[in-house]
Formats: sequence, structure tokens, C-alpha cells
Amino acid sequence: MELFILIITLLILAETSFLTVKKYQPTRNGARKIYVDTSVLIDGRILNIARTGFIDGDLIVLKSVLRELQLLADGKDSEKRTRARMGLSNVAELERVVEINTEIFDDGEGNKKVDEQLLKLAKANNGAILTLDYNLIKVAEAEKTKVLNINDLALAVRTEFLPGEKIELKITEKGSNRGQGIGYLPNGTMVVVEKAANKIGKTIIVEFVRFHETSAGKMIFAKIAR
Repeated sequence: MELFILIITLLILAETSFLTVKKYQPTRNGARKIYVDTSVLIDGRILNIARTGFIDGDLIVLKSVLRELQLLADGKDSEKRTRARMGLSNVAELERVVEINTEIFDDGEGNKKVDEQLLKLAKANNGAILTLDYNLIKVAEAEKTKVLNINDLALAVRTEFLPGEKIELKITEKGSNRGQGIGYLPNGTMVVVEKAANKIGKTIIVEFVRFHETSAGKMIFAKIAR
């Protein structure tokens, strides 16, 4: 019995010590504020990224984001409900990650949509928005607000792609052959897309078909995904 009590006491002390370290972790003066969108919390990869210590700012989770997750978690759609509950769990886990400061920020009830709140606060505080939401990314870019996209990070650190994989790609120019459009991956790799010459300036979904290695580097051939 005494051994059992001793074990329980040690576990409580360990948990208390962890929370104390997290609670009194010094705030970094001038650290960039990174406002986390609902889509990132549902996705979950932010947890592993935060644990690496690569994030160069403080993660800010708005209460309006939490309310949005709660509404989805209480909704009738079972898939959205499950993902939203996972998002709420991810918030709790982020608060426990010692390598990063995570703050729950009360942005008030208000009538503004979550996206509008994120844009407003990021712009006002010279911060960034961490999101996977395509529409939010485009609005933020139009308003000259810094955006961090986990999908871009995943693409940038990948060493290989496989035929059949699909990604979003912006077509920036015409190719050398008739009908071809050209875009570039975040790491600079050229992607030649068939029948995409009329898509210049647009972001489309493409499917990788084959890869070609040259002395100048790798070139990827793709087609517009159906």
C-alpha cells in the first residue's frame, strides 16, 4: 500500500513539474506571432513540427477557432465531428509541447468570421497565418499577409515523388512544346503539364506522370488531374 502511494505521489510530482516548466517558460521578446487556423488543428501535423523546435514564433490559437471546432464537434456530420474532436485534442497537446509557446487568445465574441479574425490580428501584429485552407491562403496573399502552409513545407522537404501523385500547382508560363504549361515546386523543380498552356496564372490540380533526370536537375512531366 505504501509503495502504491509513493508511485502515485511521484506521478503527481512529475506532472506538476512539467506544467510548472511549461507555465513559467519565458516569453521571447519580439517573437513572431503565428495564428493557427482550424484546418491545421484538424490536420494534426503541426504537433510533430512543433516538437522539432523549428517554429520560430509563438503559436496563437484564437477562442473563435476553438468555438468553430466545438460547433463541428457537436454537429450531425460524423466525419466532421470526429475530425473536430481530434482538433480540440491537438490544441491540448500543443499546450504541453515544451519546445514551443502556445497561447489561447480571447478575440471576443464578435460577429466576424474566423478567417476575418485571423487576417485582422495577423496584419495588426505583423504576424503570420498557419493554414491549409486554399481560399484563406489566397485572401492572405492578396492582403500581403504572411502565410505558412504545411503542405508547402511537406513538399519542400520531400526527396521523391511517385507517378500518380496529385498536387496543387500554379502554371506560370508556356512550355517549349505546343499546349504545355510549366509550373515549379517549392524546391524549384520544373513541372511540365500537358494541355495546360491555357492555364497560365491559375493554380490547378496536376497528376505526376513521369520523371526525367538531366545534368541540370530533375524535370517532372504531369497532366491535369481529372
